[in-house]
Amino acid sequence: MRENARVTSEYKGDYQELVDEISELLDAPATLENRNFELIAFGAYDSEGDLDPSALDPVRTRSILTRRSTAAVRTWFEGFGITRATGPVRIPPTPEAGVYRGRICLPVRHRGVVLGYVWLLDDDPGPSERQLAAAMAVTGRIGALLADEAAAGADLTRELRAVLTAEGGWQHDMAVAELRTALGNRADGPHTVVCVAPWPSADPDDAPSVRTLPGATTLCTVPWGTAAQSLALLVRLRSTETVTPAVSAAGRLLERVGGRPGSVAAGVAAPRLGLAELGTAWQEATGTALAALAEPRFGPVAEWARIGPYRLLTSLPRQAAHDFAVAPLLTPAHQELARTAEAYLDCAGQAGRTAALLGIHRQTLYYRLSRVEQLTGLDLDDGEDRLLLHMALKRARL
Repeated sequence: MRENARVTSEYKGDYQELVDEISELLDAPATLENRNFELIAFGAYDSEGDLDPSALDPVRTRSILTRRSTAAVRTWFEGFGITRATGPVRIPPTPEAGVYRGRICLPVRHRGVVLGYVWLLDDDPGPSERQLAAAMAVTGRIGALLADEAAAGADLTRELRAVLTAEGGWQHDMAVAELRTALGNRADGPHTVVCVAPWPSADPDDAPSVRTLPGATTLCTVPWGTAAQSLALLVRLRSTETVTPAVSAAGRLLERVGGRPGSVAAGVAAPRLGLAELGTAWQEATGTALAALAEPRFGPVAEWARIGPYRLLTSLPRQAAHDFAVAPLLTPAHQELARTAEAYLDCAGQAGRTAALLGIHRQTLYYRLSRVEQLTGLDLDDGEDRLLLHMALKRARL
């Protein structure tokens, strides 16, 4: 019974059907948000045909388009006691807050705990008490579904983290088996993994709801280096030919993190059938996120299939960047020489292009390249020496 509920609650169509049912009961379009004011579903019911444009005040429009409300809007609505209410709450229009139409809020509760809210515009005369009572009965079914999904998601979070952090051998195999059991029939379908790094918090309560992320099955935080965290997301795909749902989910996660450009990035692994290669997919996702952090041209959301030579570079151990020949060039005192050498190699050894890119005279470029050869003992006319230097410089920036 529990497994069936898990499988059912994974599909957003269940919420959509319940919201549409409320819309029909109240003869008005309704929206469903979780308790963090993230949009889950909205009803398209309209007895008149086309939706009246005046119904779309700024708060409602932003909620539908961005699938969430601002912290200020959330605080304002919570000021009307919706977190404690057990029945409908009427909220008057307040134009200065961007709320041009009154609202009716139907709190969604399960076993006394508020898990979300159903919203509708309050017209005159508006729904009757009998209609509202019928709608509240439906919110009880929504609450049970939200509670079941939250419990299932929490379990899957633990199981996904176990797979991604387990050592090799039997420990990893056992973790994969447990996750496969939890997913049931869905485990054999196409999946991919997303890595968002660095993620600002290891607290599960700070993680977004998987219901707001396209195709998301579950997510968890995973250590990133020695003192930071990354966020891992397991995404169900329609086929192994496209990772579009994963790219969309990664974009929403980056919107949530915010921060200055280049400070956080997301990597999307290649799609796979089943869970047998989930560990490899996670390595691809983390490597792709690293590449996007090092090379902004890949990001902020990068795909494993599109990072070219970085697929090899990210698989190299960190020590590879400190090859004994290249190590002298990687000291702080020689940063400018390292930048010059990398630009020269990126330009396929063309002096004119390199000088123009760096904004320096050719003679200055030649002098710097001679210094690079002196420091490293490498011959920049030798293809293998150039390959070694190029790989080491790129890996060092990862």
